[in-house]
Amino acid sequence: MPSGANTSGRQATAAPFAIELKGISKAFGPVQANKDISIAVPRGTIHGIIGENGAGKSTLMSILYGFYRADSGEILINGTPTAIPDSQSAIRAGIGMVFQHFKLVQNFTVLENVILGAEEGAMLARSLAKARRVLSDLSREYELDVDPDALIEDLSVGHQQRVEILKALYRQADILILDEPTGVLTPAEADHLFRILSGLRDQGKTIILITHKLREIMEITDHVSVMRRGTMVGTVKTAETSPEELAELMVGRKVLLEVDKGAPNPGKTVLSVQDLHVRDEHGVERLKGISFDIRAGEILGIAGVAGNGQSELLEALGGIAAATGRIVMNGTDLPLTGATANGQTRREAGIAHVPEDRQHLGLIMDFEAWENVAFGYHNAPEYQKNALLMDNDALRADTAAKMERFDVRPPIPTLPAKSFSGGNQQKIVVAREIERNPDLLLIGQPTRGVDIGAIEFIHKQIVALRDAGKAILLVSVELDEIMSLSDRIAVMFDGKLMGFRDPETTNERELGLLMAGVSEGTP
Repeated sequence: MPSGANTSGRQATAAPFAIELKGISKAFGPVQANKDISIAVPRGTIHGIIGENGAGKSTLMSILYGFYRADSGEILINGTPTAIPDSQSAIRAGIGMVFQHFKLVQNFTVLENVILGAEEGAMLARSLAKARRVLSDLSREYELDVDPDALIEDLSVGHQQRVEILKALYRQADILILDEPTGVLTPAEADHLFRILSGLRDQGKTIILITHKLREIMEITDHVSVMRRGTMVGTVKTAETSPEELAELMVGRKVLLEVDKGAPNPGKTVLSVQDLHVRDEHGVERLKGISFDIRAGEILGIAGVAGNGQSELLEALGGIAAATGRIVMNGTDLPLTGATANGQTRREAGIAHVPEDRQHLGLIMDFEAWENVAFGYHNAPEYQKNALLMDNDALRADTAAKMERFDVRPPIPTLPAKSFSGGNQQKIVVAREIERNPDLLLIGQPTRGVDIGAIEFIHKQIVALRDAGKAILLVSVELDEIMSLSDRIAVMFDGKLMGFRDPETTNERELGLLMAGVSEGTP
């Protein structure tokens, strides 16, 4: 369906807006997250909200859903001024929110998750019977087919997302907020989600879509609002704009949306992985005999839906997870188990690692930015004052320079990591690792939660490393990122490599099938 199509037939011009935010402001100490923001969302439309990291999108939606209270301003729902002091008030006002990280109990069934918090009395039988009837109707009406008796832990991420949508609809939500909804979906699952959202819109539901993917904005939304540095800089009809115009509104300058890179010039083999196996703490095999090589001057991209072994691969290569098999770096075998199989040994071998989970593996959230920049590299000569002490002033100055180069906001080395937005936390980790000039860069989800201007910058840094003769292993759930950055693509499914593809000759459909475990010859 073309963007912006059939919106006029879904609403009368005199009908109140589903949502009106008037003069919303919110500050956290000296940081003004939202500044006098006003926005009106027509009923029965899909409205996109985009902006850089720290632009205030999440704060604004958290105010609408009752997580925060605005310092000033007014919220109107269907034309009526509405106080939303907490999320229960938002639910009563007909607002539902599907979070980027699902809020589901893994060992409960779909049915149990749907009624959780919405039970009718102490006896659950009546609530479960009602929910089963309602879910059957909702599933049929909106293509949200999910087995009500299935355990959440047995469902794919795409089906788990459907459960989150069903939870909101079960609570009679007329307004749905979705935060980065396609980050963990295969292309086919993302397409199905868009069909679901189109169906919800056609039934009169109002949807707010927060995403950094301009292609999705252009494909599915009717209108899009752009935020920059806590202010609303514009709202446009999607059919009357372009990705380039939206990117410029977001960043305040022209942005290169395509990765600018020449042909690779691969050299010697830097990393050789042979028959690698990893088991988790429960003895479940997560990597099942992985083998591949990476040469100097090339980017090997690993595509796949989250949870298919990519994290364990990065952790084994980075010295975090024990493994069996063989890892050879520049001709030298690396330890896979024991005390010497650690990150320090890997760094000494010329490996830098940007982990997928920045908050648990990349940063200590209560530590200041300059302290986080020191992690793993605190013994570097430039940080040493003498044999006993680190030169903290040199570290702070180095961190300040990295923050400037990577546009970390606010550029204050003494702020704790938890005070930065997720995207700015990512920039701190990327800056720390990418500037050590490694022989091999392991980089997981490099632009997760990062704004479009920083995406452009990080991509340039990755390509520059490759062009300097470095080897790069890139893991990303963003298929566009994999296809535009990689010189070769490997697809993982269920802990195995499904095959290698040339980004010049493959396409999203072929990669999507491999990501779903379907290869040539599969019935």
